[in-house]
Amino acid sequence: MRPRRGARLAAGGLLVVACARTVTTYRASDAERAAVTNQIAAMMVHSAANWNRGDLDAFVDDYLPGDTTTFVGGRGILRGTLPIRAAYAPRFAPGGVRDSLSFVLLDVDPLGPGVVNVVARYTLARRVGGRDSVTATGPTSLVMRRVDGRWRIVHDHSS
Repeated sequence: MRPRRGARLAAGGLLVVACARTVTTYRASDAERAAVTNQIAAMMVHSAANWNRGDLDAFVDDYLPGDTTTFVGGRGILRGTLPIRAAYAPRFAPGGVRDSLSFVLLDVDPLGPGVVNVVARYTLARRVGGRDSVTATGPTSLVMRRVDGRWRIVHDHSS
């Protein structure tokens, strides 16, 4: 019985070694991190301006087109830019309520060349009695890819 046990342990050890993956960590330089942070900040200001102007198509254009792009929110998971656009459409329709949008960028973490994880706080505000009244605020986590020289959202989790 002992030789079999030793063979099984050896085989198990080889299996563990064979299945182990080498994980490499991407480390962006300080200059790259600063440049990417500036690019993402500008993109988010532009995105909020599109929202505030009432331009749904321009707002949704920040998402990478296709069925692999996801949005996670109060309604669950939406897959693809068409369902994401449809979810936002009532706010942009005549008579729809679309409060003013702004973002505070909290963190930009380059995950690899052309891929970043972004953490921000969104705020929706409405002008009431001559001053802004916050109607909603919360975290948003975005995974973005740089495609054709432009940062596009591939995963959006806002709550």
